Amino acid sequence: MQRPDQTGKPNRGERPPLSSGVLGALIMFVFALLWLVFGFWKLLFILVLTLVGYFVGYRYFRDRDAIRKLIDRILPPGMFR
Repeated sequence: MQRPDQTGKPNRGERPPLSSGVLGALIMFVFALLWLVFGFWKLLFILVLTLVGYFVGYRYFRDRDAIRKLIDRILPPGMFR
């Protein structure tokens, strides 16, 4: 059921949020499907790369200078700039 806004008209753009149970079931379904398609070791590799990508993206959007410092630690400073 749609909730009316202050003018009395129903909001068409709002969707009810997913419950934690439904979200967990969807995540585990995707995980199981990937396991069946790729196998355990390939799935583990995909998950590790996903976590590394999440970590790098989180650090990049929080502090852009942190990625530069990380790259300077891995590669000699000024080599590619």
